[in-house]
Amino acid sequence: MFVGTGVALVTPFKKDFSVDTEALVRIVNHVIEGGVEYLVVLGTTAEAATLTNEEKELVIKTVQQANNKRLPIVLGVGGNNTAEVVTELKTRNFDGVDAILSVSPYYNKPTQEGIYQHFKMISENSPLPIIAYNVPGRTGSNMLPATVLRLANDFKNIIGIKEAAGDIVQAMKIIQHKPADFLVISGDDMITLPMVLAGGAGVISVIGEGFPKQFSEMVRLGLQRKVDQAYALHYEIADSIDMIFEQGNPGGIKEVFKSLNIAENTVRLPLVNVNEDLANRLDQFTKKIVS
Repeated sequence: MFVGTGVALVTPFKKDFSVDTEALVRIVNHVIEGGVEYLVVLGTTAEAATLTNEEKELVIKTVQQANNKRLPIVLGVGGNNTAEVVTELKTRNFDGVDAILSVSPYYNKPTQEGIYQHFKMISENSPLPIIAYNVPGRTGSNMLPATVLRLANDFKNIIGIKEAAGDIVQAMKIIQHKPADFLVISGDDMITLPMVLAGGAGVISVIGEGFPKQFSEMVRLGLQRKVDQAYALHYEIADSIDMIFEQGNPGGIKEVFKSLNIAENTVRLPLVNVNEDLANRLDQFTKKIVS
């Protein structure tokens, strides 16, 4: 279910900063028609930290209705207060959700044992399969391979890791020693193909929602070990991967959606729009890709 390309959906906003549900429907259709394998809702790229509880429910409902059960849905449920995450797992209605994506605790900077105990509590209280999420650039701590492998072996409902340390060696260590059915999913678009070729299961992507056709096909070709064809697609869009993260996420990918006439480029503070130079470069690249 989660092999291939998942996309970390943005939350589009109108110019008045309200949630743009019509644009969100267009984005869902855009990525499904582009060939991705599953949808990830309310992750980092969704600016979930700036959404009210009511807005989060609106986003979930909108995505589910637009998806109409066509693809599996992964929902972001995580935080740095373990008890609060457990409460959400016990009380949320997960109808129409197939798995949760749960980030390693941020800001607190727990030890490896603290990270393990956090995910142990999540495992013991989750009604759904769990994909853990390691993103040291945002959390301030790194889930080391030994911790990931310990979780993978101890808890059968922790089915995978979104590995976004940007370290191919770290990813390969997990792939080398993981249980056979444990998914190592890239969280870094630029090294997705090397990770797939090393034995990874695919990606949860940002650029993949802007250019789903090219990126999801690259991943499929990688899984099929069609290396030359896969790398041809990688290099076709590689420059855009650098650009969308150049001034922060999701400012860059929202600029792509503006160029595609799918959604406004509005972000909420403390994020700001990319500058004019980057906006122009992204617009030129996008027009070239879709022409």
